[in-house]
Amino acid sequence: MKDYKNILTETEGATGIITINRPKQLNALNKETIAELHEAFDRFNKDEKIRTIIVTGSGEKAFVAGADIKEFMNFDTAQGRELAAKGQELLFDFVENLDTPVIAAINGFALGGGLELALASHIRIASDNAKMGLPEVSLGVIPGYGGTQRLAQIIGKGRAMDMILTATMIDAETALNYGLVSEVVPQAKLMEAVIDKARQLQKNSPKAQSFAIKAVNAAYTKTGFETEKDLFGQAFSTEDFKEGTTAFVERRKPGFSGK
Repeated sequence: MKDYKNILTETEGATGIITINRPKQLNALNKETIAELHEAFDRFNKDEKIRTIIVTGSGEKAFVAGADIKEFMNFDTAQGRELAAKGQELLFDFVENLDTPVIAAINGFALGGGLELALASHIRIASDNAKMGLPEVSLGVIPGYGGTQRLAQIIGKGRAMDMILTATMIDAETALNYGLVSEVVPQAKLMEAVIDKARQLQKNSPKAQSFAIKAVNAAYTKTGFETEKDLFGQAFSTEDFKEGTTAFVERRKPGFSGK
C-alpha cells in the first residue's frame, strides 16, 4: 500500500479500506487530504481485485468533523466557487459515480464536508455515538460539496431544510429514522458490520452493481449542484461569512448582521 500523509489504506480480502487519519484535527478535510482521497479511491476503483470500498475516520471521535476553515476563510467569491467545484470534482461527485460500491463507516462526528462525504457514498452505516449535521450557515456560508442536494435527495426536502437552516446535529438513531443511514451498531462492532456488508455486496455482479449505481444517480439533475457552487461562492463576499469564520477561529459566538 502507498504511504500517504493524511490517510491510511489497507485491504481486507476484496475490500479496500480508506481511513482519514488526522485525529488531532478530528479528521477535518483540507485540500491535501481531498487530493489523497481522490487518488486512493481511484486506485481501489481500478483494481479488479477490489469489489467494495470502505471509508472511515481514525479514532473514536470523528468520521470527518468538517473542512479546515482556516484554509479558506479569506477567499473571495471566485475562490469560493472554485473551492466547491474542485472539491466536488475530485472527491464528492467522484465517489458518488464510482463503479465500485462505497460504504461510509460513520464512527463519530460527521459534520459539514464529513457528512457530505458520507452522503456521496452509496451506503452509510453509523456507530451508536455518531452525530451528523451541516453547520455551515452558522459560519455564514452554505454546504458546498453537494450537501444541499444529496441530503434532500436522501431524507426529503423538509427534513433537509430543517437540518441545514438550523445547523443542528442529529444523533445516530434519528439518522436511522430519517433514512440517512441504513444501520446503527455499537461502535466496537462498526467495522465488523461494515465488513459484513461489504461481503454481502461481493456476492453480486460487479458489472450489474456499476450499472445500478449509474441508473440511480441518473434520476437526479446536476443543475442543482451548479446552483450550490454559485451560491457557495457568493457567500464568501458577505459580511456574515467574514464574521462567522472569524468567530469560529476565535472560538466565540458570531454576531451576524445579515449583510
